[in-house]
Amino acid sequence: MSRLPQLARLGLASALLLVLTTGNTEPQGDVPAGMGARANVDRPKPTFMLYERDKRVHGLKPFQDLVDQAPAGSLLKPPPGSYAGPVTIDKPLTIDGGGRVTIDSGDRGTVMVLEASNAVIRGIHLTGSGDSHDSDDSCLDVRGDHNVIEDVIVDNCNNRIRSKDRELGVRGDGLRLWYSNDNLIEGNEVFDSRDMVAWYSHRNVYRNNIGKRSRYSIHFMFANDNIVEGNAFYDNAVGVYFMYTVGGVVRHNIISHATGATGMAIGFKESSGTVIENNELIYCGIGIGSDLSPFEPESTIEIRNNRFAYNGVGILFNSETGGNNMIDNVFEGNLTQVAYGGHGDNNNSPKNVWRGNYWDDYQGFDRDGDGVGDKTHELYAYADQIWMELPVARFFRSSPVMELLDFLERLAPFSSPDLILRDEKPRFVKPERTARS
Repeated sequence: MSRLPQLARLGLASALLLVLTTGNTEPQGDVPAGMGARANVDRPKPTFMLYERDKRVHGLKPFQDLVDQAPAGSLLKPPPGSYAGPVTIDKPLTIDGGGRVTIDSGDRGTVMVLEASNAVIRGIHLTGSGDSHDSDDSCLDVRGDHNVIEDVIVDNCNNRIRSKDRELGVRGDGLRLWYSNDNLIEGNEVFDSRDMVAWYSHRNVYRNNIGKRSRYSIHFMFANDNIVEGNAFYDNAVGVYFMYTVGGVVRHNIISHATGATGMAIGFKESSGTVIENNELIYCGIGIGSDLSPFEPESTIEIRNNRFAYNGVGILFNSETGGNNMIDNVFEGNLTQVAYGGHGDNNNSPKNVWRGNYWDDYQGFDRDGDGVGDKTHELYAYADQIWMELPVARFFRSSPVMELLDFLERLAPFSSPDLILRDEKPRFVKPERTARS
């Protein structure tokens, strides 16, 4: 396996968005078992004649000419100005535009394809990609290993950082990693795109990024041991989603206002071995949503020291597989603290672990002053069972009629309540926050 690439950092330039990606792209063969298959040959990028491109680029000098004339391993410092794309870099070069070079592809195809390894792309502005999802039109398509891309401004592009002005589902992805490992994605702003995607890509680090008004802030699929730390994700449909993954850490992030029909701060689908710690999950439809996770036998998902506040549902389990350990979290202001999409045969015997959490609806005392409630905190579902078992009834959750039914159920139960959780050592005093706030 190739060595971890050198740290590459991204600066932000005024209101424009900058992109950083470094790392190595895994060979197309030797796909791990169960991870799907990848063709041995990538689909070739389409070519477009000059007359098919926007007229604004017709009089510009092709940037490809400068690349072709530069010897391998040399430093290319183009004269300031605008150049026509597309451009393919197939040899190691250091290209430094000094922040005064623009490459424009005239709204067709991919602006720059980096097929070389050990190259540096710095201080340029890439703009004007096409909008085809079939050919993955983008501003920058990185295919080599150990490259550094920094202080690059990208806009009016389909795949990276800020998408074209389209409906959410047909926008380009803000950043896409595909069979690409050991990357550092740091200090970026990704607004109004579709997703940040990491598929079949392992051991990547997403640090100190900001994501707004997109679909998935980050979507992992068959992508193991990735780290998401120190990011802020606002107004996206989903914050971070793990699908068919093993390992991974999500820590010290703020995920807020993931709302809508599928609004969710963090989600799991048949994933295992993840650690979720010291995050602020606030004002979302669902704080954490879990489906058949952890999936691997004897594995766990650790959820600790997080704040679940003012969400529709703090944590929603669509299955009770066990293996989720909820330790020292704060639950406050949620319409529903914890819910299950159906217990099946597991009624009144929760398999997950709850310990040392703070519950703003805890009904007990701390007479010995040790900071732990004197009695066990038990959460039961009364009338809430209706919307938990019947998704179509979720529209009426927290409505006056449901609140009345819930009151009557608690006063004089006419059906057996469903035990959701039992925390034997609930915190009595709300702990001081250690996550970002």
